Amino acid sequence: MTKQTHINHWLTSAQKDWEVMEYLLKGKKYVHALFFGHLYLEKLAKALWVINGTENIPPKTHNLLKLLNESGVKLDENQQIFLLKLNQYQIEGRYPEDIDKLYKFTNAKLTAEYIKEIKNLKKCFLEKMP
Repeated sequence: MTKQTHINHWLTSAQKDWEVMEYLLKGKKYVHALFFGHLYLEKLAKALWVINGTENIPPKTHNLLKLLNESGVKLDENQQIFLLKLNQYQIEGRYPEDIDKLYKFTNAKLTAEYIKEIKNLKKCFLEKMP
């Protein structure tokens, strides 16, 4: 498969996750919406990793900061802090002993703030695409 085929895979898959995030948000499934919001950004980050790298297959990690740092994307401090917070929805959201903590503090207001920042990063990342 070509480099462009790999990039297209990540972008197409990301778009599907974006749609799922919006659906879950409408249904007030906030923790799951943020899980898919993270997944969306992760796939954009993997597309950027392929675009900016020499290989076609990005590392098998969910850590957004790691992916973006390795792809050469510069983030400001606020973006880095946000991504660290968002990472918990991908990692802790997978395990029963951790997901209960997420349900306790994830509400409509927090989710709206996170979705706003996800949209800002979406725009930022897509502007870096060829």
